[in-house]
Amino acid sequence: MQTKKVMDSYTEQCQIVFSQHKNGSGRLFGGQLIAWMDVVGAVVARRHSGYEVTTVSIEKVDFALPAFINDLIVITGKIIYVGNTSMHIKVSAYVEKECVRQLINSAVFVLVALDKSDKPIRVPRLELVTEEEKKDYQDCQEMKTCKLSK
Repeated sequence: MQTKKVMDSYTEQCQIVFSQHKNGSGRLFGGQLIAWMDVVGAVVARRHSGYEVTTVSIEKVDFALPAFINDLIVITGKIIYVGNTSMHIKVSAYVEKECVRQLINSAVFVLVALDKSDKPIRVPRLELVTEEEKKDYQDCQEMKTCKLSK
């Protein structure tokens, strides 16, 4: 089975918050941010798997800080774990001001690769290079083990 590195599928996207993206309190609507993050997660998963993908869950979402109109949002995505057909993608969103990024949201998206018949298909193994990648993989594996034991 083919292996790929984390950096092979790393993705970064930028958005500007416009008036149509705000909620009733004048902040970036959380659902809009999650939609942007889901797209980044899907791009990472497609790059890694080489197939169409679908989101099956969002395991953990942390809203740390708000974003406002005209803020520059930078969204990054990297694969942190693979199963047989599933991929766990860590997606982080930042507000960037004067070239400094401040984390506003992070989540772990789980996506599954699909063949031409919309059936789950095996994905490439993940080659871990850095200590951070190994820690992310281990943390994700432990999180899955804890979920299964409940």
